[in-house]
Amino acid sequence: MSKKRVHRILSLIFAASLISASAMAKNTGSIQIKGSDTMVNLVQAWAEAYMKKNPDSNIAVTGGGSGTGFAALIGGTCDIAVASRTIKPKELDLAAKKGIHPTEITVALDGLAVVVNSKNPVSQLTIDQLADIFTGKIKNWKEVGGVESKIVILSREVNSGTHVYFKEHVLRKGDEKSKEEYSAEALLLSSSQAIADEIAQNPSAIGYYGMGYIGKAQKALSIAKMAGGEYVTPKTEDVISGRYPISRPLFIYTKGEPAGDVKKFIDFILSGEGQSVVMSMDFVPLKK
Repeated sequence: MSKKRVHRILSLIFAASLISASAMAKNTGSIQIKGSDTMVNLVQAWAEAYMKKNPDSNIAVTGGGSGTGFAALIGGTCDIAVASRTIKPKELDLAAKKGIHPTEITVALDGLAVVVNSKNPVSQLTIDQLADIFTGKIKNWKEVGGVESKIVILSREVNSGTHVYFKEHVLRKGDEKSKEEYSAEALLLSSSQAIADEIAQNPSAIGYYGMGYIGKAQKALSIAKMAGGEYVTPKTEDVISGRYPISRPLFIYTKGEPAGDVKKFIDFILSGEGQSVVMSMDFVPLKK
């Protein structure tokens, strides 16, 4: 056999191997997901349930905050961004400049719990009282019916969708013109779990996070929209009905309309089985 013919055969084999490798890569079901710390445990539970049904799939889930998820989606380092807030106009503009048009999909609901240590005698607050506490106007628990003790304010860090939502809907009460900010004394923590851990060991602390993080060492306060109004705790039925005043949707964002393995995973999330995972993780399904 001539050297020319051997070279041609080897070239054909190499080309075939590249095509085969490419095909295998497309069928690995590899999905990179990044974003909301509120949702990270929920998304991990979805991923584990999905991979159990689809052994060839490979889903990697990391947190970092909603803003981190959007940055990763725009930067091309993840396939799905998970977020506890809607994407901001400036993020949409940045995405558009890179030819990316994010698609928003609501995947669950959440009641944002305001929590204190289980030993704290305070059990209910109004939205106005919460706003005054977190902006630093109310500084001592005795001002809201508690013991003589300086209030320790815990907040998520600024990159968190939960931080943004709480500021917009509690501190600013939905007023787009409001400039209210968290107290300069507020301690900014990196995750919902960090807030839960601090609440568990600090009787003077108050913080907030998704209701899925409530444990025995923390007490979720009953919240009223206004003085004299109904006090409601963050429970599934009250989030669905809208009775609980600090409720929100949770989102997934993809690059354009979802397709391929990403679409299959999202279809699973929205299915009855996927929404049962929502319930098991103490979040609220789209339909009860």
